[in-house]
Amino acid sequence: MSNATNSKKPHYPAIWISDVHLGYKDCKADYLLDFLNSVESDTLYLVGDIIDLWSMKRQFYWHPSHYQVLSCIQQKAASGTRVIYIPGNHDETFRNYIDQTLFGIEVHQQFIHTTKANKRFLLVHGDDFDSATRYNKFISIVGDVGYDFLLFLNRWTNRIRKVFGGNYYSLAAWIKTRVHKAREAITAFEDAAIHEAKKQNVDGIICGHIHHPKIKVDDGIVYCNDGDWIESCTALVEQQDGRIELLHWSDTQTILDSADVTKLATPIVSSVKIKPKKSAA
Repeated sequence: MSNATNSKKPHYPAIWISDVHLGYKDCKADYLLDFLNSVESDTLYLVGDIIDLWSMKRQFYWHPSHYQVLSCIQQKAASGTRVIYIPGNHDETFRNYIDQTLFGIEVHQQFIHTTKANKRFLLVHGDDFDSATRYNKFISIVGDVGYDFLLFLNRWTNRIRKVFGGNYYSLAAWIKTRVHKAREAITAFEDAAIHEAKKQNVDGIICGHIHHPKIKVDDGIVYCNDGDWIESCTALVEQQDGRIELLHWSDTQTILDSADVTKLATPIVSSVKIKPKKSAA
C-alpha cells in the first residue's frame, strides 16, 4: 500500500469487487467511484451482481453516479487493465455471453486467478452454493421487505451520523451478524465455498453474493469474500508479494483483514488507516 502522502496511485496485481447493485437506490456508487479512481491494477475482477437487473425490473432507478461507475470501468479496460466479469444472479442475463468479450470486458462463468505467490484461487459469484446452504431459506424468511428495512435503518443512521460528524457505519451488517439464522446461513455458505475449492484442487476461493466481507483460512483453504457496495463498501486487493487484503472504503479507508497466502497460515488481522477522505455525498 502506498503512503497516504504519496500522490501516486497504488497499483495492485489484482482487485476484486462484487455486489455493487447499480440500479438499486442503496448502491454506494460514490464510494466505489472514489475507490476506482484512487487505484490501478493489472486485472480488475467484477465478481457478479454489478448491475441489479432484479431491482430495476421492480422499479427503475439509475443515478448519474451509476453511469459514471460503468464509464470508469470501461475506461480502465480501454487503457490496458484486464477486466474480467463473472455475472451473478442479479445480473444473470449476462451469463448468455459467457466466454465472450463485451466492450473490452471478458465474461466468464468462473475463473482461476494465480497470485504473485503462485497460489491458485477459484473465482465464482457464489449463488451456486445456495442449494447447498440455508441461505435461500434465510432469504425467504427475511424477504425483500425485511432487507429493505435493514437498509432503510442503515441509510437514516448514517445520515444522522453525518450530521454529527461521524463516519460511515454499516448498521445493517452489524444487525445481520447478531441474527442467529443469518449467522448459520453465512457459515453454511463459507463451508460450501471451501468444499468447492477443495474439489477443484485450488489454494483458495474468492466470491461475493452474501454481502459479508471476510478472509479466513480453513483446513488449508483461503476463503475470501469481497463484500459489497450496499452495506460494506469493501474490496479485495492483491499486493505485489501475493498477500490478499480486504479493504474498507468509506469515510476512512482501512485494511480489515489480510492473508499471507505464501504460507497459507492464519490471516494476519489489522486495522490500519490508509488515508482520510471527505464523506461521499
